[in-house]
Amino acid sequence: MLRKGCTLVLSMLLFLFSSITAIAAEDTGEGTSEATPSGIPLTGLETFVDDYVKKYIGQQTVGASVVIVKDGQVVLSKGYGYADVERQIPVSTDTVMEWGSISKLAVWASVMQLAEQGKIDLNEDIRGYLPANFLTKLRYDAPITMLHLMNHNAGFEEYMFDMAYQSPEEVRSLEEGLQLAQPAQIYRPGEVVAYSNYGNSLAAYIVERISGQPFHEYVQQHIFDPLGMTHSIAHSVVEDRPDLLEHKAKGYFFKEEGSFTPGSWNYMSMYPNGGNNGTAEDLAKFAMAFLPPAGQQSPLFEKQDTLGTMLTQSHTSAEGMPGIAHGFWEYPGQHRTLGHGGNTIAFATNLQLVPEDRFAIVIMTNQAGESHIVHGLTKAIVGTQKQAEAVNLPDVSEVRGEFVAARRPEHGFMKLFPYLTMMKLKPLGADQLQMTLAGRTGSYKQVQPYLYEKVSGDSALDAWPMLYATVKDGDVKAISVYTSDYLPLPASKSMPVLVLSAALAVLAIVYFIIAPLVLLVRAVMNALRARKRRPAPRNVSRKLVAGLTLTGTGIVANNLILALRMLSNNERAYAEVYPQIIVNYGLTGLAAILLGALLLSWMKRRSASTARYKWSAILPAAMMVVLVGQLVFWQFYS
Repeated sequence: MLRKGCTLVLSMLLFLFSSITAIAAEDTGEGTSEATPSGIPLTGLETFVDDYVKKYIGQQTVGASVVIVKDGQVVLSKGYGYADVERQIPVSTDTVMEWGSISKLAVWASVMQLAEQGKIDLNEDIRGYLPANFLTKLRYDAPITMLHLMNHNAGFEEYMFDMAYQSPEEVRSLEEGLQLAQPAQIYRPGEVVAYSNYGNSLAAYIVERISGQPFHEYVQQHIFDPLGMTHSIAHSVVEDRPDLLEHKAKGYFFKEEGSFTPGSWNYMSMYPNGGNNGTAEDLAKFAMAFLPPAGQQSPLFEKQDTLGTMLTQSHTSAEGMPGIAHGFWEYPGQHRTLGHGGNTIAFATNLQLVPEDRFAIVIMTNQAGESHIVHGLTKAIVGTQKQAEAVNLPDVSEVRGEFVAARRPEHGFMKLFPYLTMMKLKPLGADQLQMTLAGRTGSYKQVQPYLYEKVSGDSALDAWPMLYATVKDGDVKAISVYTSDYLPLPASKSMPVLVLSAALAVLAIVYFIIAPLVLLVRAVMNALRARKRRPAPRNVSRKLVAGLTLTGTGIVANNLILALRMLSNNERAYAEVYPQIIVNYGLTGLAAILLGALLLSWMKRRSASTARYKWSAILPAAMMVVLVGQLVFWQFYS
């Protein structure tokens, strides 16, 4: 009886202790859930991820490294597929991959460290931290602040050259890279979100100047070393670390189901915006630094409120639309989610944090533009935001038309490419929009006035889970997505203008491809006739027309080759394409000379024969004018 009484008392004490522990855990926000934010039990997490990934590995995706963190502990760390297909080397926890744009978070963490020390004011004009006249292409006198750089709304155009290279020998210093690839400012600061690699690297250069250290050394000393990230480097030249080079995965491009082609590694002068290399487990350590236990501070900062400030929203296009939190992009997960994706020449990555759950997921793949695992698995793990029921929603037909990315080149021939990949929106039923972008299609449902959530479609569009339409006086002023605004077409590039431009370009290109064949046939026929009768006297006009035609063919060939080179790999130095720009000038100058010579020839001779040749020359002359006009319109001379 005494034994039973003691047992009962002990049971009651254990029950009381466990209750108190549970209440304490609830108060601190720890241990309240043994599941992912989407509700997957941690006990079944590995099986879930294995089943999800196996649908794609080897078929759509080469390899992947997945690390999941909960309450400061790694609950899953696993590699899938191959780091090197040819040598059959599997992805492991030691595999080093390129971070891509997740590297930007190290820049913003560095900025916040210096802001905490009073060395950077987020609201001051950054020109005070730069050498005099460092930024030479500013259109507006308005200040550019560090907060503008963090929010990607400093107003810079997208400059497509000298951003990344395919060999370490091409890499220059950060300062040289910034000066070589300086973009023009095309928007007033604070008005338009246009994702900017340049702006991020400019912030890193400011960190470099204030700290007196090369940026990669600053990150190593103040971020990587304190966090024990021994298998990472804050630089794109991984050859500087033979221990990491030995374990670095090869990158690939998807060719067809089950087939992949090798891609090159990424080398950058402006490396802070995308050049970091490391293991997924090291990246998870970085993620955990932003998820300290309640009441404790991050090892990255000296003051507890610095982390709170950093994770606070700093920009959004509208209430309910995920925005930016001092460099982190918000994601509409089950709970508030923050993170960043990344892409290099042949790698794709994603990092997402759920501060409320002290949860993080890291996904790294060695494949260009991979989306099935990078975005699909992320969505399955962090869940999706539950939208409140909305009433009196505006008619979806208000939001339709063609829109071009604010993140675009405004100068040089690369300005053409964003118009080839415009966003097109059209109503789909009573409450949905169909988005078409660069050949990909998705459906977005209106969940709040002018706020749309992706409900189906291409997995690549999972990177943009929501969109918001800014409408004023019945006109759409902007479409805001995850990393950029899309703007209505400017008047000079309206759809009628673009259609006319395309028609003229096709007409000129087809003409100058076919015309040389016609000249060849005509020459052969004339040669055959010459055997049977006395040769006709030499006609200067005919030769000039032939020369003009072949010059047009040369211009077309030069620019088609240029376009194919950029489509096959747009990560090029401007020095690689500059010779073709010079060829454009040379051939156009030759065409002008030939046209002038034709005109003089016509003025000197007024015979019937000359008149006949004159009319036969009008077509190639007109086509040359059309061709050159299109090259000028799309700036193929710069």
